[in-house]
Amino acid sequence: MDLTKRKLGLMVSTAPEHPNLDTAVGLGRAALDRGAEVYLYLIDDGVAGVEDPRVQALADRGAKLFVCAYGCQKRRQPLSDKATNCGLVVLSDIVNATDRFLALN
Repeated sequence: MDLTKRKLGLMVSTAPEHPNLDTAVGLGRAALDRGAEVYLYLIDDGVAGVEDPRVQALADRGAKLFVCAYGCQKRRQPLSDKATNCGLVVLSDIVNATDRFLALN
């Protein structure tokens, strides 16, 4: 199925070693393969995955990558130049602008 001009939003709040990250990456990869735009937002413990090679490979394929700046601050994680550092307003925008949104908690 062609998903051109469709948008998929994904949010991951669990640490990179949790299976949720693999699930999000797999869903994102499949959506990109079918022509969809993918938005990945990392929050809470998920912020530790911002520089994970799986996440960066998704971004290299065109996924838009966002990381919660407050979550990074609370976990003493440095801000990354490999994602857009932002807050909950951007997450709200992603939820409202995508055709489908999945939260992996």
